[in-house]
Amino acid sequence: MSPPSGVHVAGVDSSTQACKVVVRDAATGELVREGRSPHPDGTEVHPGRWEEALRAAIDDAGGLRGVQALSVGGQQHGMVALDAGGEVVRDALLWNDTRSARAAADLVADVGEGDEALGRQRFVDAVGVVPLASFTGAKLRWLADQEPERADATAAVALPHDWLSWRLAGAGSGAVGLDALCTDRGDASGTAYFSARTGRYRTDLLELAMRGRRPALPRVAGPSEVCAQVDPSWGAAPGAVLGPGTGDNAAAAFGLGAEPGDVVVSLGTSGVASAVSDVAPADPSGIVAGFADASGRQLPLVCTLNAARVLSATAELLGVDLDELSRLALATAPGAGGLVLVPYLEGERTPDRPGATGALHGMTLSTMTPGHLARAAVEGLLCSMADGIDALVAQGTQVRRVLLIGGAARSPAVRRVAATVLGHEVVVPAPGEHVADGAARQAAWALSGAEEPPVWGETGSTVVPADASGDGEAVRARYAQVRDLTDGA
Repeated sequence: MSPPSGVHVAGVDSSTQACKVVVRDAATGELVREGRSPHPDGTEVHPGRWEEALRAAIDDAGGLRGVQALSVGGQQHGMVALDAGGEVVRDALLWNDTRSARAAADLVADVGEGDEALGRQRFVDAVGVVPLASFTGAKLRWLADQEPERADATAAVALPHDWLSWRLAGAGSGAVGLDALCTDRGDASGTAYFSARTGRYRTDLLELAMRGRRPALPRVAGPSEVCAQVDPSWGAAPGAVLGPGTGDNAAAAFGLGAEPGDVVVSLGTSGVASAVSDVAPADPSGIVAGFADASGRQLPLVCTLNAARVLSATAELLGVDLDELSRLALATAPGAGGLVLVPYLEGERTPDRPGATGALHGMTLSTMTPGHLARAAVEGLLCSMADGIDALVAQGTQVRRVLLIGGAARSPAVRRVAATVLGHEVVVPAPGEHVADGAARQAAWALSGAEEPPVWGETGSTVVPADASGDGEAVRARYAQVRDLTDGA
C-alpha cells in the first residue's frame, strides 16, 4: 500500500562535495522543493561539518515542515570514530583519502598469512570484497597503527550516513546513545567487515583491522525498516520516521529504478559502474566489489578515483569552460589522432594504484591542439569506465543499457562518446539529485510498510543509441596500449 498523495517525504544526499535535500510526494515522487549546501574540501572532515551542511540544505529547501519520513544517502566508506560518550574521536577519513593504502595491503597479507593471493581470496570468500585504501577496514588499520591512542578511545565506528541518521534521531541530546546507531546492507557492504551475501558482520575482520580492538557497529536494518523517529528539533512532522538510509551508489540505483540488465555509470568526483544483480560477485582481483543494493539485491560495483575532474582539469589547462571543451571534443574525429590520456590524475583505485599519475601519449605536431586534447580527455575518462564495465561482465553482469548520471553526464561530448566507447545504448535521465531521490523513495517505502517500494513515474530521458561504427573498438584498443605502457607507474 502506497502513502496517499499529498504526504511528503525527504531524501538527503550527503556527498563528497555537498549536501542536497529533496522533498517529494510519497505516492507520485513529484518534487515539492529542494535545497543544497557545500561541504568543505579535503579528504578528512569533521562530521560536524556534514551536520552544518545538512541543516543549511534543509533551510535552503524551506525546512522539513510536513515531512513524514526521511532517509539519508551518504558517501561510502568514510570512517567516523566515536568515543563512549558519542563524541567524534578524530576527523573522518573520506573514501578518497589514500593514506591507508599500505594498511589495506597489510590487512590482505595478514588474512593470507603472508600470501597476498590467498589473502585476497579469503577476503572475497568472507565479505565479497578485497580491501583497498578507500574501504573503512583499511582506514581502521591505519588508525590502529598510526594513532593508537585514538584507536583505544574508539568505542563505535559508523559510516557518514549512519552518523547523520543518528544525529537526525536525536543523538547529542543525551537521550540517544551508541546503541541507536543504524545502517543498511548497501553501506555496510563497503566496510570490508560485512558480507552482502550473508547479511552479517565479520567482527573477526574488524578486530583484525583494529589490532585486537572491537568497537561497536551500527545495527543493520532491512531495506524498508523504520530505524527511529526524527527528533522534533529538526522540524519534521510530529512522529516522522527515519528510514535506514544507504550508500550513495545504492541510493542512486534505487532512485533511478535500476533493474537487472541496467548498468549505472555515475561520473562525479569518482567514476562508478554498478549493476543491480541477484548474484553476488566473487572477484579476488578486487576490481569488482561485492556490494549490496538498497532493495535486498546485490550491487556489484567498480569505482575509479578519476571522473568529472578529468574534464574540469583539462578545461582549465586549455583556458576554456566545459561547454567549449565539449564542442572542441565533438569537432575532433574519434581516436583524437592517436593522442591518449590515461586519466589517473589523483592516483587510482581501479586498477589499485593509489600512487599512479596520469599520462598523455601520442603527442605530435598535428595532435597537440586543443581539440585533440579535449577529445583525448573525454575518451580517456570513458575508456576507464569501459574497463570497469568489462570487469562487471566478467563477473556475470548482463548489460542491456547504460544509465549515465553525474555532473559530467551533462556534457554533450560525454553522452555522444559514451555510446561509441561503451558500445551500448546510453540513457541519460533528466538532470536531478538521484542519490537524494533514492533516499526519498526509500523513506516513502519505510513509511508505507508495503512489501514493495513505491513506483514513481520516470521523467524525460535522453537516449543515445549504441554506435555500431566500430570506432569505439579502435579507441579502446589504442587506450589499452597506452594504459599498459603505464601499468607499472
